[in-house]
Formats: sequence, C-alpha cells, structure tokens
Amino acid sequence: MYHISTLNKISPAGLNCLSAEYIITEDVNKADGILVRSQDMHEMEFSCELKAIARAGAGVNNIPLDRCAEKGIVVFNTPGANANAVKELVLCGLFLAARNVPSALTWAKGLTEDVSKQVEKGKSQFAGHEIMGKTLGIIGLGAIGRKVASSAKALGMEIAGYDPYYTSGGEGISVYTDLKEMLAICDFVTLHLPATDSTKGMINKEMFEAMKDGAVLLNFSRDKLVKDMDLAAALESGKVSQYVTDFPNDNLVGLDNVILLPHLGASTEEAEDNCAVMAVEQMRDYFENGNIINSVNFPRVNMGPFHSGCRLAVMMKNSNNPVIDLTYMLRDAEIPVTRVIGGRRDDGISYLLVSVAGELKDEIIFGGEKGANIISIRKIEK
Repeated sequence: MYHISTLNKISPAGLNCLSAEYIITEDVNKADGILVRSQDMHEMEFSCELKAIARAGAGVNNIPLDRCAEKGIVVFNTPGANANAVKELVLCGLFLAARNVPSALTWAKGLTEDVSKQVEKGKSQFAGHEIMGKTLGIIGLGAIGRKVASSAKALGMEIAGYDPYYTSGGEGISVYTDLKEMLAICDFVTLHLPATDSTKGMINKEMFEAMKDGAVLLNFSRDKLVKDMDLAAALESGKVSQYVTDFPNDNLVGLDNVILLPHLGASTEEAEDNCAVMAVEQMRDYFENGNIINSVNFPRVNMGPFHSGCRLAVMMKNSNNPVIDLTYMLRDAEIPVTRVIGGRRDDGISYLLVSVAGELKDEIIFGGEKGANIISIRKIEK
C-alpha cells in the first residue's frame, strides 16, 4: 500500500489513475509520494518515508532537486504534457503584439458616446502588422518550441531556431549555431528553454543589441531568462518594440509596450488533465516496476513491466562504473541475479535495477568502501 499526498489541486483525471493500492493522505509526513504543481517545497522537511515527488508540469524550480537526490527521492516532471496549451498561448501572444490588441481593447472599452464615429476616427492608431512572411526566432527547440515552429510555419512565417542540443527532425527550421546571428534576422523572438544556472539572464544587453531593430520578444518559459533592467532599456530605446510574457513581476508592471499575462501557459483543463495523468502514471511505474522515465534528478532506467519475483531498485553516488560495482557487491553478498541495468548522471548520481533470481527475505546491506556509496535500496516484490 502506498500513501500519496497532494500539495495542490490535482486533476481528478490523474487521481483516477491510482489503483486500490494507493491511498490519498493529508499527512505529508506519511507519504510515499507527493503530487505537486506550483507549491514551493524548498523549505519543506522530507520524511524518511518519501520516495518520489511528481510535478504535474515541466518546470521544477519549486523543488529542491539536489537535496532530494541526496535523500534518494526521485523527482519526476511531465515534459510535453502541456506543450499544446503553451503553444496556443504563444500564438495568441504573437497576434496580441502584432495587431496591438491589448491597447485597442483598453481604448475601445473606454468609449462612451458616438462610438461608431470615434472608432472610425481613432482606429488608425492601433494599426499593426501581419505575421505572414515575418521571421520567428525560437530559442529552445524542445517539445513546445517544435510545436510553435510547426504552427507558425503553417501561418506563413519563416522559422529560425537556436538550440545546442537540437537534432533536426524535418520541421523546416533554419537552425543557427550562433544566437546573435539568428537574432539579427528575426522580427519575433520566443523563448522555450528551462531556467538553469547557464540560462539565467541569458537575454541581456548584449543579446538585445544583437536583435533586429523593433523586434518583439515573447517569454512563455521563465522570467529569470531575461534581465529586466536591460529589457527596460531596450524597450525605451525602441530596440525591442514589445515584450509579451506570461511571468509578470514588480519590475515589469507599468512599463510601456509590455503585455503581461498571469501565468496562463498551462492553465487549460486539457493540459491539467494531461499533466496529472502523466505524473501519476510515472509515479506508479516507479513504485510498482522500479522504472524511472522522466526524472530531473536521477537517470532514466527502464526494465519494462514487472510481473512476478523480485527486483531491487538501487541508488548510488560517486561511482564511475555503477553497474560493475553493484554487480560485484551482489556477487559478494551471494545474491543471485539475472540482469542488472543502470544509468549515471554527470554529477555522479546513479540508479540501477536488478532482476533477482528467487526471493530475498533478509535486509540487504553492502559493506566496504563501495557499499558506502549506496544511497538507498528498495525491494520490489510481486
């Protein structure tokens, strides 16, 4: 029996995927797993019972990943589950900026008399541009970036892209290896990459100077990607004509030519359902089969469905050859195994699955220097 705690409202579509082996508990200290959306978990104390956290969404800035890895807590996310919702809002942002829709709406809402006459007289101040034939630069060509590229191309835009890890899949994207070179040709630039130490503040004065004069910048990823003070200067000078973002903050409110949306990217019923279902299914796969598919702090390891017998789920650190090291430890402990698979992250965190021949009744303890690298061992039996 597994106890699951929810820190935010999780879509019933996901919770309905839990079998009778799972119990929803309000006591987070008794939880084997936690389902979360946006609640900040950095100050939380984690009990020894906690084995997994599943974020119903792609971003995991609200979760202390390193601390979780040290304690053997797998953190899952749901990449791609909300991609269509975000893509559609990006397209909305393109049109809002190109046709000056927010300013026009505000002006029209303030009309009180002779409306038809005032509309004909005043509408010219909101004349915009069509996006057909314009160049859209996409920084980050993951699930969302590629969807944006496909839809924008269907609308008649030229697509340029920048992503050091991108492998072309025939999407018709002109991929640049030099970001500044790409920025110089783009009428619109949209950001679709995670906020990490390497990407924080990457859109700064230097990048704004490289942009085409009058470009529109769209940010539906994370506010930390853009340096606000540099953005304000670029807007004031006209280098950037408009900034559309889903992440308002104190530095942006009141700035001219800024369109602020209240973090609506994944706020659709469909996206919330998709994220919740994917989060629950990944957590169940981990608890019941030991498999890790989309984790942000442990490597991907998949041994497939587990029907009967015994599996060991082993977490290690500081091993250059975790499969070999664990195989020797299993041999020395006289544990009969039929298969060992595993993966290792660059930071030295490893995860391994072991198929055991027969049953294991005793607690498994590995001694010696290599045994000290074991973070946790979990026995899965059916």
